[in-house]
Amino acid sequence: MSDHHNIRLPEGSIEKMTTTINLGPTHPATHGVFQNIMEMDGERIVKTEPTVGYIHRAFEKIAERRPYYQITPLTDRLNYCSAPINNMGWHLTFEKLLGVKTPKRVDYLRVIIMELARISDHLICNSIVGVDSGAFTGFLYVMQYRELIYEIYEEVCGSRLTTNIGRVGGFERNFNETAFRKIHKFLDEYPSVLKEFEKLFNRNRIFMDRTRGTGGISAERALNYGFTGPNLRATGVDYDVRVHTPYSSYEDFDFTIAVGTSGDNYDRFMVRNHEMWQSLSIIRQALQKVEAFKGAESEVFHADVPEYYLPEKQDVYNKMEALIWHFKIVMGETEIPKGEVYMSVEGGNGEVGYYLVSDGGRTPYRLHFRRPCFIYYQAYPEIVQGSMLSDAIITLSSLNLIAGEMDA
Repeated sequence: MSDHHNIRLPEGSIEKMTTTINLGPTHPATHGVFQNIMEMDGERIVKTEPTVGYIHRAFEKIAERRPYYQITPLTDRLNYCSAPINNMGWHLTFEKLLGVKTPKRVDYLRVIIMELARISDHLICNSIVGVDSGAFTGFLYVMQYRELIYEIYEEVCGSRLTTNIGRVGGFERNFNETAFRKIHKFLDEYPSVLKEFEKLFNRNRIFMDRTRGTGGISAERALNYGFTGPNLRATGVDYDVRVHTPYSSYEDFDFTIAVGTSGDNYDRFMVRNHEMWQSLSIIRQALQKVEAFKGAESEVFHADVPEYYLPEKQDVYNKMEALIWHFKIVMGETEIPKGEVYMSVEGGNGEVGYYLVSDGGRTPYRLHFRRPCFIYYQAYPEIVQGSMLSDAIITLSSLNLIAGEMDA
């Protein structure tokens, strides 16, 4: 849809005509249900008005009517490109309220899954940035390794995209040999693929011309908006939740924080590439730590909290007490302490936080999701003003805006 407007200029000047277009909500270039109302002067953007919350699904209010154990699937539908990180963030939030301390082996297994999810998120984002610059090959090349990551999820929890992975206190099952074998396969094969991907783009003149100097934001403006994650680090600010406020024993790992300088589309692309290398290193370290556990310790995959952790399915089928506890936990009939907590994790595209208020009832009194995309999208008009329409498309991809996260 489009409309035409005349801009009134000083007397004696020639009137200039602009065009209003809808970029979205179902345009293939928006990669989701976004709406942008853009006023265009030819191919140049005069101003844009995004509709934040176009895909509003009321997740927060749904969560406030659900028992705690039934909230995890809602978090999958936020950033579905790295759903396990959202799942772990919610489990950590509930564990913080309950005062549950997870064993080290559980922490390391969680780190493996979260870093795999980060790689999955970044390879999707960066390969689509390539597509929006006219290069389709890189997307096809790395996407097969996203499928391998999904196969690992499948071994761990039975799901692929919306994983609902883990439980309060740990995982629902120990990692089997097939899962570890596929993790090793990924670590063996993906580095060479990532090197090829970087060769396709990092010094490609067409790609550099399309991304350098476009979609930029200063560190000061990014901080004022509340940017986090790769989009903030691309401006030169080295804030990373994993380092600033470590969780899941991230303090036990050695890795560097990638930062850029200009905060433009190219810097965001490069930061995500570097973070994939760091995630590979973290997964290797975590595997070494997991393999160091021997005997009974090598079988630990959840905390010893029977009042909150679901009993073994075999026990549920054969023991009345286990059946009763299973029902009580799932239906929210266990005792929940009163309290107010905030817990955040380093998601694929920024800080994912959960602000939880409990009044001791079977459901949260208040649960707020801190979604990084909700913040980025508010800065979008400022970032693209004055740029070309084609730059607006690639900027939308480079910010890694996920529609499901826009307004919960």
